Amino acid sequence: MTLLVAEHLRKQFGGVIATDDVGLTVDDGEIHAVIGPNGAGKTTLIAQLAGELEPDAGRISFGGTDVTRRPVHERSQLGLARSFQITSIFRDFTVLDNAALAVQAHRGSSFHFWRNARRDPQLREPAREALAAVGLGGRADAVAGELAHGEQRQLEIAMALATRPKLLLLDEPMAGMGREDGERMVGLLRGLKAGHGVLLVEHDMDAVFALADRITVLVYGRVIASGSPHAIRNDPRVIEAYLGDTEAAPA
Repeated sequence: MTLLVAEHLRKQFGGVIATDDVGLTVDDGEIHAVIGPNGAGKTTLIAQLAGELEPDAGRISFGGTDVTRRPVHERSQLGLARSFQITSIFRDFTVLDNAALAVQAHRGSSFHFWRNARRDPQLREPAREALAAVGLGGRADAVAGELAHGEQRQLEIAMALATRPKLLLLDEPMAGMGREDGERMVGLLRGLKAGHGVLLVEHDMDAVFALADRITVLVYGRVIASGSPHAIRNDPRVIEAYLGDTEAAPA
């Protein structure tokens, strides 16, 4: 089932066209990666899909509903969740508190009542399930700010999962990770395909080619290619614009 359809998206900031006639789809159970050089428009695209930026033109459909002009919280209620390029957690709260707050916010409660998240089993149980799903079940009582970088990235994904989404928008989840943490994250992301669609923006090409079912390549805000990893790896336009010499491209 197709979860997300973006058509002819355009976003301009002054004289800079950040996304130019961009279109893509994401299916349930699929990891669709978006790649491209710095400044290609990837983060602008994901912000439009999440509802943080309104496109100047084009249409976004999620689960058959036109969400082009709908705000972030309404898209969240429909089952759309986003993680950010820079880790965004409550560093002074415990790991479990962070996940419970994500559940609370998704249900429309204010963060001003965060103490309720420490007592309400209807918030705590989904939070514990999400932590277990990313391998942090044993770290629930740790202070989030004291986690290693890789664990903080796992926590951010747990916070997204705690809202029980249908589609995850992940903006460089492997940013700043070493090899061991990166391998752990690849395994985690691969497991998310069961029951979710995933739109993945990522610079780590080894991870992209290990994970993606489809890849869309952006350059200067335009889609220059979209297809299977094999097709992208061997596309002359992609090699010239982004991947470099074919012998250097991930196998």
